[in-house]
Amino acid sequence: MSPQSFSLLVVEDNPADADLIHELLPGTGPVSFQVESVSRLSDALARLERLAIDLVLLDLGLPDTQGLPTFHRLRASVPDVPVIVLTGTDDDEQGIAAVREGAQDYLVKGQISGPLLLRAACYAVERQKMTEALRQAKTIAVAALAQVKTLSGLLPICAGCKKIRDGQNYWHQVETYIAMHTDAQFTHGICPACAKKYFPELDKPLNS
Repeated sequence: MSPQSFSLLVVEDNPADADLIHELLPGTGPVSFQVESVSRLSDALARLERLAIDLVLLDLGLPDTQGLPTFHRLRASVPDVPVIVLTGTDDDEQGIAAVREGAQDYLVKGQISGPLLLRAACYAVERQKMTEALRQAKTIAVAALAQVKTLSGLLPICAGCKKIRDGQNYWHQVETYIAMHTDAQFTHGICPACAKKYFPELDKPLNS
C-alpha cells in the first residue's frame, strides 16, 4: 500500500487536548497526518475557506459556540469534509446526536488513545469517500432516470389513420408520438402483407 498523508484540523480551545492529538497521530509512516489547530469555530471556518482539509476534529464546546450548533455551523460551511466530534465524559448524547446528523464519529476526551484516534481518523476519511461516491452515483442515476421516457395508460388512436391524440388534443403520427415519449428511433421497412398489397409484381414468380 502506498503511503497516505492527510491534513487534519483540530478545533479545540484547550491547548493540552490539542497538543495530545498532535502527539498521538503519526507525522510519518504508511499513514501520516499534518495536524494544525485553532481554538475558535470562526477561525476554523476561515481556515477551511482558504485551503482544503481532509478531516476535522471538532470540540463542541468552544469560546464562540456551544453544543450541537457548533457542528451544524461547521457542517453547513463544509458539508463534504468528514468530522469527528470531541465530547466531554458526560456528553455521549451530544456525540451520538452529531453522528446521527452527519458526523463520522465521536470521541470522548480523556479516553482517547493513539490507536483509537488513528483508526477513527482513517475510517472517517474512508467513510466520507464512500458517502461521496454514493452521492455521485445517486445523482447520475437520477439524471439518467429523468431522461427515460415511458408510455403507459390508454392511448387514444384513430381507427382509420391510426394517429394518436396527445393530452393537448393534438393528433400525431404513431412514430412521431412514440419518438416524443420514448427514446426509440425508427427505421423503415415493409411487412409481407403490405409488400403484396402495394407491390404485387414483387410477389409473382420470376418465370411467370
